[in-house]
Amino acid sequence: MTTKNKVQLIGRMGMNPELNTLPTGTKMTKFSLAVNEGYKNSQGEFVNQTFWFNLVAWGKTAEEIVKNFEKGNEVAIEGKLQSHEYADKEGIKRRSMDILVNQIVKHDS
Repeated sequence: MTTKNKVQLIGRMGMNPELNTLPTGTKMTKFSLAVNEGYKNSQGEFVNQTFWFNLVAWGKTAEEIVKNFEKGNEVAIEGKLQSHEYADKEGIKRRSMDILVNQIVKHDS
């Protein structure tokens, strides 16, 4: 059995994506996605919970996202989890988990 690293989410973009060009010439963008999930608690009350995800896109995908999407758009994304390490302001190593976007489309609710 082969396990794939695959993520599919539908949510609202939490910020306008901005195109960044690295010194190598590679294009990239980062943005957040809010995914809402509703359920009834033990008292029978409806509770809405929001989960936030950090998304990253590279190359042509990044360019298309910046060109065609903006804060508040409801989108469906497909991608994979990726982690990276970085040092915070105090020099402490931290790990971050992002979703690398392979596909994105506007979602009609």
